[in-house]
Amino acid sequence: MSLPIALQLYSVRAELADDFYGTLEQVAKLGYDGVEFAGLYGQNPKDVRRALDGLGLRAISAHVGYDVIKPDPEDVFFAYAECGCDYIALPWMAEEHRPGGAQWDQALSDIKTWGKWLTQHGMKLLYHNHDFEFGKVGDKYIIDEIYSQTCPECLQTEFDVCWVSVAGEDPAKYIRKYAGRSPVVHLKDYVMNGRSKGQLYDLIDGGKPGNAANPDSGFDFRPVGYGTVDIPAVLAAANDAGAKWVVVEQDRSTDRAPIESAKMSIDYLRGLEK
Repeated sequence: MSLPIALQLYSVRAELADDFYGTLEQVAKLGYDGVEFAGLYGQNPKDVRRALDGLGLRAISAHVGYDVIKPDPEDVFFAYAECGCDYIALPWMAEEHRPGGAQWDQALSDIKTWGKWLTQHGMKLLYHNHDFEFGKVGDKYIIDEIYSQTCPECLQTEFDVCWVSVAGEDPAKYIRKYAGRSPVVHLKDYVMNGRSKGQLYDLIDGGKPGNAANPDSGFDFRPVGYGTVDIPAVLAAANDAGAKWVVVEQDRSTDRAPIESAKMSIDYLRGLEK
C-alpha cells in the first residue's frame, strides 16, 4: 500500500454540517493524507485551503453534479481550484444524460468542453461510476461508451470498486483496463446477502440525499477491508494502472459513528503497509 489515502467527505456529511473545520481536524488526526469534497457547506474556498494547509491535508478532488456545474462551470471550477483540488469528479449522471439518453449529445459536448478547460488550467475531469453504468447501450456497457466517446485529456476515470463489484464485474480488472486513465480510485466496501436492485440505495434516485441502502435488500456498506471487495487486489491494480490517490468512502455507517468507520478503514489500509 504505497498510494496516499484521502477521505470522501460525504462519509462524514452530518459531522461537517455541524462543525466543518472541527471535522477536518478529526480527519487529519486519523491519518488521512487528503480529502475529497462533496460540497463546501457554505465555506469560503480560501478559508478552506488555509485550514487544510494548517492540518497537513491535501484537497485532491471534489464531487460536483452535472446540474450544479452547468449554469456557471468556471465559477465552480475556480472555487475548488482555490481549495487546491486537482480533480473535479462528476459523481453520477442522470439517465437522460448517459449514452443512449435523450440529452447525451449535449452532455457529451459539455464534458468535452469542461474537460479541456480544466486541463488547460492544470486540473482534470473525472467520472465516478455506480452500478447502473454497467447497463448496456447497444452491445457496450454505458461506462465503456462514456470513455470511448471521450479522450483521456478531457475525461478520466474514478472507479468506485463497490459499485463495479455490485454490477458483477471485477474492479481490479476494470482499473487495469483503463491504465493511464485512472488517477483516482474509490475504495468502498459492502456486504450483499440478496439482490434487489431497486432498493440498493436511495441517495441516487433523483440526485437526492438520503439513506444509502435499504436494509431490506440485504445490502449495506462496511469500512474498507470489512466487506466482500478484494481490497489488496484493487490496490495492486491501482498501482499497476498508475493511480495517484485512493479515496475511502462509506456512504452510510449503520452501526457506529461515521468517523469511527473512517478510522477503521484507514487503520486497515495502513496495516497493509506493514
